[in-house]
Amino acid sequence: MKKWTVRRPNDEFSKTIMRETEVNKFCADVLSARGFENGRQAAEKLASDGLEDPFQLKDMKEAAAVINEAVDSFERICIYGDYDCDGVTSTVMLFSYLECMGADVTYYIPERSEGYGLNKDAVRKLADMGVKLIITVDNGISAVQEAELIYELGMRLVVTDHHQVGEQLPQAEAVVDPHRPDCPSVFKNLCGAGVVLKLMAALEDGSYDTVFDEYGELAALATVADIVELSSENRYIVRRGMKLMENSERQGMTALIKQSGVKLPLDSNAVAFGLAPRINASGRFGSPSLAAKLLLTEEPEEAEVLAQELDKLNNERKKTENDIVDAIGEYINSDPSVLSKRVLVLSGENWHHGVIGIVASRIEERFDKPTFIITVEGDEARGSARSFGDFSVFKALDYCSDLLTKYGGHLGAGGFSLKAADIPAFDQKIQEFAAKHYDTMPLAELAADKAILPSEITVENIEGLNILQPFGEGSRQPVFVMIGAQVTEIMPLSNGLHTKLKVKYGNVWLNVLLFRRSPDELFLKNGDSADIMVTIETQMYMGKKNISVIAKDIRRHGFEQKKFFAANDAYEKFKRGEALPTAYYARICPQRQELVYIYKLAMASKFSRETMYMTVSDKINYCKLCLCLDIFEELGLLKTDFFSGEITVISGAPKAELDNSKILQKLKSFIGS
Repeated sequence: MKKWTVRRPNDEFSKTIMRETEVNKFCADVLSARGFENGRQAAEKLASDGLEDPFQLKDMKEAAAVINEAVDSFERICIYGDYDCDGVTSTVMLFSYLECMGADVTYYIPERSEGYGLNKDAVRKLADMGVKLIITVDNGISAVQEAELIYELGMRLVVTDHHQVGEQLPQAEAVVDPHRPDCPSVFKNLCGAGVVLKLMAALEDGSYDTVFDEYGELAALATVADIVELSSENRYIVRRGMKLMENSERQGMTALIKQSGVKLPLDSNAVAFGLAPRINASGRFGSPSLAAKLLLTEEPEEAEVLAQELDKLNNERKKTENDIVDAIGEYINSDPSVLSKRVLVLSGENWHHGVIGIVASRIEERFDKPTFIITVEGDEARGSARSFGDFSVFKALDYCSDLLTKYGGHLGAGGFSLKAADIPAFDQKIQEFAAKHYDTMPLAELAADKAILPSEITVENIEGLNILQPFGEGSRQPVFVMIGAQVTEIMPLSNGLHTKLKVKYGNVWLNVLLFRRSPDELFLKNGDSADIMVTIETQMYMGKKNISVIAKDIRRHGFEQKKFFAANDAYEKFKRGEALPTAYYARICPQRQELVYIYKLAMASKFSRETMYMTVSDKINYCKLCLCLDIFEELGLLKTDFFSGEITVISGAPKAELDNSKILQKLKSFIGS
């Protein structure tokens, strides 16, 4: 369960923003709730007026001169990319541009098995092919040794990258990276394709006119896919680039949009979840050259075939991802104690390393714990980690550095390698790090921009938020909470996979869609009052604009989350065998009548632990509820699917004596009963 945080608009700031901009009161409230105090601050955040002079990037003048010289002298040039969406699109952009200039140009995108970035085997291969100039896109900033080899073999190098700069720059004719400490450019958060867009403008003497019209759609795709902050120049690239996508003359883009099934007009969600995964799938499950060919082809028939192939690879990716998640579910159900750990460290044989990062995100999202997923490949293992709040993945990995052969990352994510035999020791040390730095672990959070009033749910207000688009990293879609909405009808969708709620909110009647939650999983019944965290959009239906409400989370009205999280922390500490304050034991030890009450409730309906707590929170604290269910599990009276959360009473189970429960005996021993 996630902690809800509901921001409050500052009325004075809202009035100032309205006065100094053209936004309506509702949008101004969202902006002031996000910390903006005036129109100037809001305008700076939402600005998408254009791109700065490309020559503001350090070494851009030198890079353009070297490339122009190589083109004019017809030297063989190789664009060296990367296998993710940003790397593929960057490669396609610069290759296409130089080809149109009449250059002798080729490209090289390493397979995932070769690893990220420049590698020495590839460098030697390019030298044998007669390449004289290598231009990296979306990589190269850390390729110090590979750069030395390039020059030893008689070639030259131009680096364009957007990743953080190390202590030493690679030897090169030019190193273009906005994160260089000596780079005077104002905007630093470009993706690789954004840097390439500026390089092409530099090759056009600083003009973006032609290159943006031709390649802006690819830069927009990469910007969304690489999850860089959608502010300033990135907002401009994405906003303008998505318009180009919708009317693309690029056969591959048209086929990709058609195959993915995304609807027009495009938004950043369609790009992020419809288009980008299919490009990424080529690097994960096929060859990244497949995606490059799609974006380069001028033949509609070939584009259609390639788009279908990418779709198959993406489906393979989803299946592989789901298979790993299922395997993790089986493991957790075989040893539920793993869920009481501060950090989840989960490993398996030959899990596809191309998706373990996605799996880590899914498991972290499901269980609200920092998650480290490891694939074992013979004697070696490699992993990917995801986290939230102030739990730093990089610091955790650094704490375990004596067990790791390689690692890197930042606050919320990271990757690492280690010997397979060291996985148990790694798990132990990660738990040690967490216990040392967090007596109580950070809570995963859902934040709402404001508590929305019924009178504010209008087409005009919701469409007034469009000025905040495109939504993405650093510019998320506004979220609201409806307080005390009355549920009047609960209906299954897609054979119970999803739920549609009819609610009365003040004098407003709404349909609320709740995805990936069946009616059986809800703790609500008709007439109940609920608090609902939502996003709200407008949609055209039969020529009329209507309100569309999507629930992100739902709770019984009056739920006290502070009590829940404190009780959950106590429960997990008890399960880990950590000492609790003496007074706690009497408060969490269930009495017979409470056990009987919980058992009868479990027999009467379908629950998870959290949804059952929504029903009994006024009678029993969450720690005590979990212990009741643990006692019944121990005695063979019920079974919990700890991965899905579903509680099932075992039909025909033999009668059991509560006094035989070791959990109950342990609790009573602490309180002297």
